[in-house]
Amino acid sequence: MEPLALLFDETTGEPLPLPPDLFALYGPLRMALRPDRPHVFANFVASVDGIVAFDPPRGSGAEISGENANDRALMGLLRAVADGVVIGAGNLRAAGDHVWTAECICPELAESYAKLRSALGKEAAPLQVVVSGSGNVDLSRAVFSGTAPSLLVTTAAGVASLGAQRSTIRMAVTERGAAWISLATVLEAARLGPGALVLVESGPTSTTRFLAEGAVDELFLTRAPIFVGRSSEPRTLALVEGLCFRPGALSGRLLSARRGGDYLFLRYAIA
Repeated sequence: MEPLALLFDETTGEPLPLPPDLFALYGPLRMALRPDRPHVFANFVASVDGIVAFDPPRGSGAEISGENANDRALMGLLRAVADGVVIGAGNLRAAGDHVWTAECICPELAESYAKLRSALGKEAAPLQVVVSGSGNVDLSRAVFSGTAPSLLVTTAAGVASLGAQRSTIRMAVTERGAAWISLATVLEAARLGPGALVLVESGPTSTTRFLAEGAVDELFLTRAPIFVGRSSEPRTLALVEGLCFRPGALSGRLLSARRGGDYLFLRYAIA
């Protein structure tokens, strides 16, 4: 795995204690630790023209990234520093028996990820926070197996649709009749409070709603050197889906840029 070439980095704060091989791969990684609320960052890989997934399978980025080794390593790094990972139910259905831990996405760096979590004083794995308003979730999936701590955040209607399944896992129920579960509600239910680092790995529709709430602080975006295009069959999904932001209504400031071959690894602060 070739180290990423640093183009520029304007992030601030103390760098995290990356083990030598992770530092050699990525360089310094700084994350904001807020005293008043969690620091929330999302991660996507997109084509040159902004496509992040096919539907079905909704939320899967492997076809876009080509399973690029550097992209997998960065995904693992972000999971390794996170206290919790927010997963949309659509992503869960698309990913099968995946668990959103660093070693699951990039097993070749598992030991270094574990050392990083230990140095940060974190548990062995981040909390897996699955969000489903409808309760359309298969609770036999690996994410609920105990490999990592997990929590299902759902509604009263979701609890009813789960039926007998609901007694097998830890669950938090939001207000009755809620049509959409806000990210603030999710984080409160998961007890991810001030000082926590939260990674959002939900699909584009859910992440767009979180962006509209003003709940996402940063975006890590890998640009893959492919063109996909928009179509209805198969349906392709862009990074922003379901809402339209007028130009200038939602903007980002480029914090850092790295290059790995023909792939760009960008980091934005969301205004």
